[in-house]
Amino acid sequence: MQKPVSDIAFTPSVKAVQERLGSREIYAGVEQRGGWKNEIDEGLRTYIAERESLYMGTATADGRPYIQHRGGPKGFLKVLDRKTLAFADYRGNRQYISMGNLDENDRAFLFLMDYANRKRVKIWGRAEFVEDDPALLKQVRDGDYPADPQRVLRFHVEAWDVNCPQHIPRLFTEDEVAAREQKLRDRIAELEAEIELV
Repeated sequence: MQKPVSDIAFTPSVKAVQERLGSREIYAGVEQRGGWKNEIDEGLRTYIAERESLYMGTATADGRPYIQHRGGPKGFLKVLDRKTLAFADYRGNRQYISMGNLDENDRAFLFLMDYANRKRVKIWGRAEFVEDDPALLKQVRDGDYPADPQRVLRFHVEAWDVNCPQHIPRLFTEDEVAAREQKLRDRIAELEAEIELV
């Protein structure tokens, strides 16, 4: 029998804890019904296109974790095909921790949050920084973004899952607040115009 894709996270140790705390039966049922996905479907593609930021996890060869925030214009994370994501890497503080980690351990993790709709997507895979590939760089470059990309982070998807909304605070970006505010301003203007006619 083929191992479930969720085994990427549900290691024997994790399954033992699930068993001890009473959730193993639930997740075994999920696995029997098909479990997590390992290819990007249309729903995930749409979700990714709306993201302006993500958190990326890497680790050293001996397992020391590191989390880095990455952001850009909506859709900065590109879907290259059903198993591959990528984004342009711009000059930052030049610590190169993620790059160094991926040189010795290519396992990586993406965490994509939608605070406004209280949704999160977890993506496991392997990643690499790609330099000197003008065609790939052109594919991921955001034309309106003023900075010049240095390289590309290419992410090979192995598994992904959607988390429940529990405990996610509703937060809105400045643009989302401005759009909601504008609707209110427009409605106020309509009502004021009606009052003037009376």
